[in-house]
Amino acid sequence: MATGNISHGRILSIQSHVAYGYVGGKAAVFPLQCLGYDVDVINTVNFSNHSGYGRFGGSRASAQELSQIFDIMDQNGLLYPERLLTGYVPGAEATEAVTALAQRLRHRSPKLIYLLDPVLGDSGRLYVSPDVVPIYKNALHLATIITPNWFEVEVLTDTKITDAVSLRQATQVLHQTYHVPHVVISSIPLKSWLLDLLPAHLHPASASASTSEHLACIASSRQGSSSTVYATCFPCLPGYFSGVGDLFSALVLAHFTDEPTTEGETSLSRAVSQAVSKTHAMLVLTHEAAAALPEDERTVTDEELDVREPIRKIRRMRGRELRLIQGQDIIRGTQPIEFRRLQAWDTFWDA
Repeated sequence: MATGNISHGRILSIQSHVAYGYVGGKAAVFPLQCLGYDVDVINTVNFSNHSGYGRFGGSRASAQELSQIFDIMDQNGLLYPERLLTGYVPGAEATEAVTALAQRLRHRSPKLIYLLDPVLGDSGRLYVSPDVVPIYKNALHLATIITPNWFEVEVLTDTKITDAVSLRQATQVLHQTYHVPHVVISSIPLKSWLLDLLPAHLHPASASASTSEHLACIASSRQGSSSTVYATCFPCLPGYFSGVGDLFSALVLAHFTDEPTTEGETSLSRAVSQAVSKTHAMLVLTHEAAAALPEDERTVTDEELDVREPIRKIRRMRGRELRLIQGQDIIRGTQPIEFRRLQAWDTFWDA
């Protein structure tokens, strides 16, 4: 996406903020600005660093505080974004306030492009109170695009995804029950049943590679009673990285445009291809930078030792912060990277 000196529009970003590191808005706003967007930022939390460090502190915005910001921006004529991006919101009341704003903006501008990243949890564990889940379910119909991970899809659709039937069912629920036009399921573990389900042209390039060494990404755009599905697989890098989903969602939103598509792609598949490619390249850069650090800055995960010596975990987390500044040419598209294009999965809905 060429930016030049022209703004591609205004985005309202509502998500978490940390003083140190790159998660939430810190992982999303700079990439959006690099790609030519004006970004208005509302922080749902203000923390010292992300929670993975073990020690963190700061404040959470209340529903009243968020609503006051929304209302005064509106009174001043400052609440007219073309795009809306929402991420982590602390608690049910604050989530309701953000949902009410999304409803207001959607009513005001039916053409609003709203990317909702339903930050609920991961790896079988909720990050939020269970009473937040139904609020997100009620908000899904407002979104243009959603970017849940595998676990979040299961929570939102009340479907345990273990095979082709349950994967199709969950996708259909998001499109038909919740009326979401575009669904992107990110970072899907490439389990053996999913590999068997994927057409051969979507398999990892290395035939000998273990499924545990790869992840998949699926993008589905609703068309009538069905949807057009695209997918890709990519290598899974070792170690723990934070802010990856926040960066990915921002890149999907940035690259989702109404520019003409080429044969074999949709607006969504094109945007997700860019997001997957740039996010993975950023992770490779971060992984290589972390591997080059002194040994005491790249200690392996050991929960027992981490409890006894908290500095071990802090050093490890610090070394694995996304290298956004060093990788800004990746974001802008001026540095050559391996392009991971999503391809059509024409047999997805076949019984």
